[in-house]
Amino acid sequence: AAQARFGAVMCCCGPCAMYRRSALDLLLDQYEAQYFRGKPSDFGEDRHLTILMLKAGFRTEYVSDAYAATLVPDRLSPYLRQQLRWARSTFRDTLLALRLLPGLDPYLTLDVIGQNLGPLLLAFSVVTGMAQVAVTGTVPWWTVLMIASMTMVRCAVASFRARQLRFLAFSLHTPINIFLLLPVKAYALCTLSNS
Repeated sequence: AAQARFGAVMCCCGPCAMYRRSALDLLLDQYEAQYFRGKPSDFGEDRHLTILMLKAGFRTEYVSDAYAATLVPDRLSPYLRQQLRWARSTFRDTLLALRLLPGLDPYLTLDVIGQNLGPLLLAFSVVTGMAQVAVTGTVPWWTVLMIASMTMVRCAVASFRARQLRFLAFSLHTPINIFLLLPVKAYALCTLSNS
């Protein structure tokens, strides 16, 4: 919703994305020939198609009252596999989107960079905090403060830009992000070429 304020949702989710046929026909060849490092890429097609649409000059929108049915993981293992695919897709298509970002609103650049650098900064904070506990036996309050600050700033910016307070609640996702998704994202970054 925050990205939609600028007509550039960076990933139109597969189960509920709709495109004009004329726009899709224009990009079909590029869409069907999705490769990464010379190998066919068989996941992240929704994000890839969204980036192609934006590069072609089309707007991508978010419709808050749209409904779509899809299957979602209901156990931890399938959820983590889904997150691994999504993380690889995010990293791969960020490379595709880099040339696109200067023409978009600065908030979108900040958001895309945050999606990619944020986990690295978070990982650094967690590792240094754990090192402090191991070496000194003291609680790393500066690490806790840094993680809380990064979380609140990102949520506050999204909330302000979308003009919706509900984005502040995303901060509750932080423990899941640190203990489950951060290791998955690190693995995804190290295995980008895997299909």
